[in-house]
Amino acid sequence: MVDTASWIADLKELEAADWPAYLNQRSGLPGPRANIELIATAARAADPDTIEELLADGGEYTTACAAAAIGYRAADAPYERRARELATDERWRVREAVTIGLQLLGDSDPQTLFSLVLTWADDDDPLVQRAAAVTICEPRLLCTAEAARLAIDVCRRTTDHLIALPPQDRKAPAARTLRKSLGYCWSVAVAADPGAGLPVFAALDVGDPDVAWIVTQNRRKKRLSKLLGNPG
Repeated sequence: MVDTASWIADLKELEAADWPAYLNQRSGLPGPRANIELIATAARAADPDTIEELLADGGEYTTACAAAAIGYRAADAPYERRARELATDERWRVREAVTIGLQLLGDSDPQTLFSLVLTWADDDDPLVQRAAAVTICEPRLLCTAEAARLAIDVCRRTTDHLIALPPQDRKAPAARTLRKSLGYCWSVAVAADPGAGLPVFAALDVGDPDVAWIVTQNRRKKRLSKLLGNPG
């Protein structure tokens, strides 16, 4: 059972310098799954000094906590720039934590998040594009037609950017990471507003091998398979 209230109480009592040890002890690492719930809790609770302390620590989990906290504050331009940089970190948990923080921002300030993901979707770096798609393709954020259609638009834009890359660049790790994420993001976006999303999804050019892979992966997702009337 997640003990969020206890974590918050503990963190409020700690000095910034004591956060890394506390978080690392409860990180779930090394192990197959990091403590994502604690990352989200730390993101909400960390103040600017604590964020800097976590970054200075340099560990993967503490940096992820800082990345989530920075994403959560991305309504402020300096934090948005730092979040964008961390979205390209070589450590996948840090990249994922940025999206966790941005989603927390979207819970309280959806319009700011919508503007941000549209900008990020057109960034030159596929990892920033990937962060935009993963951030907005979160079911809890897609509770309005506006949000759902934005998710569809972000998926379309980032897919277009992927297939616009020269063939050799599509093989780069950043592009492959974007492709992998689009392999499920489309299903989330379409399921949130099938009327708007299905025609866009159906229009994807499966003559392109990467688009064909993305479409196949999404069609296998139960949320989309049901809409398409697929068995199973």
